[in-house]
Amino acid sequence: MKTPLVKNENIKPKWHLVDADGRILGRLATRVAILLRGKNKPIFAPHQDTGDFVVVINAKKVALTGKKWKEKIYFHHSGYPGGLKEASAEKIRDKKPERLITMAVQGMLPKTKLGKKLIKKLKVYAGDTHPHEAQQPEAYTL
Repeated sequence: MKTPLVKNENIKPKWHLVDADGRILGRLATRVAILLRGKNKPIFAPHQDTGDFVVVINAKKVALTGKKWKEKIYFHHSGYPGGLKEASAEKIRDKKPERLITMAVQGMLPKTKLGKKLIKKLKVYAGDTHPHEAQQPEAYTL
């Protein structure tokens, strides 16, 4: 028997609201990545976008264990010689707390065109307000 595939027009994404207040970053990111991919649904196919939209609030209140706020270093390169930049998790949290969650989730998604499409379905906000009330996101408990 063949595996039935769902057509793209029959996939109806839902909106989930996740509160990051006091949650461990990695554990939160894995659950969000599963929702974005749609791996929690019976219609999951690895080559299709069967996932949902996820709104994460209170990104500035996310937690890291141990001494990771000071010792965890994030690197990026400007593209120019000697352009390696580094920043601790604490500096990133102070400047753009949304980036911590976005980078953690993006690392758990496929590094393909599908992964780029999926990361656009993630909306992260530092505070507890968001502009997606019209979509009526359901509260998702981790």
